[in-house]
Amino acid sequence: MFIAMGIKIISMLVAFSLFPNFSSQAQDLEGFTAERDAASAFALKHLSDRDPVVRQHAAEVLAKFSAVEHLRLAEGYRLQEKNERVRLALDWALYRMGRTNALYGVARELKSDGRRAQAVDYLSQLANPQLLYVFFDRADGKTLVGLLEVMANIGDADTLDFVKQFEASFLPHVAKAAKLALSRITERLAQLSPDVLTRPREVKEN
Repeated sequence: MFIAMGIKIISMLVAFSLFPNFSSQAQDLEGFTAERDAASAFALKHLSDRDPVVRQHAAEVLAKFSAVEHLRLAEGYRLQEKNERVRLALDWALYRMGRTNALYGVARELKSDGRRAQAVDYLSQLANPQLLYVFFDRADGKTLVGLLEVMANIGDADTLDFVKQFEASFLPHVAKAAKLALSRITERLAQLSPDVLTRPREVKEN
């Protein structure tokens, strides 16, 4: 019964998180605002749920809606949260609410084998890959691999030179991640414009 209830709650959270698509189609700003407020309030309520999976999804809904009005309460939940995956989700939510320093908490989890994929998923939602540059300084190998995975997902023409330097890393797994990131960025750029590859190829030859 408990598992079934958890699945039901998660399904409701997902349904709320998908609402912006329907709102956009209907062009009903007032309706969207009401649904956003309802979804955020619903998610906030479940930050105290017994199931950490539910709490994680609740934090992710707050992040999706950038529910700034719940910032203080979310900070309080973050302070008392014991589950590491939920703490990571709350750090992402806090960043989306305007707490820029919370991004350090998300990036820090890239060194965790168990939470790297979760952190990569959050960071891959950033609109500006240059925001990640600061985290490369003094990063250990696992963190570098995670950062390069994110760059592979969201890197652009301006990040190619930055990523290229890690191809020569003495850490084989970092060098491999850099090569993969360069390949995926280049491939993505080529799909956007047929002549985008010209710049990075010229840079590589210099």
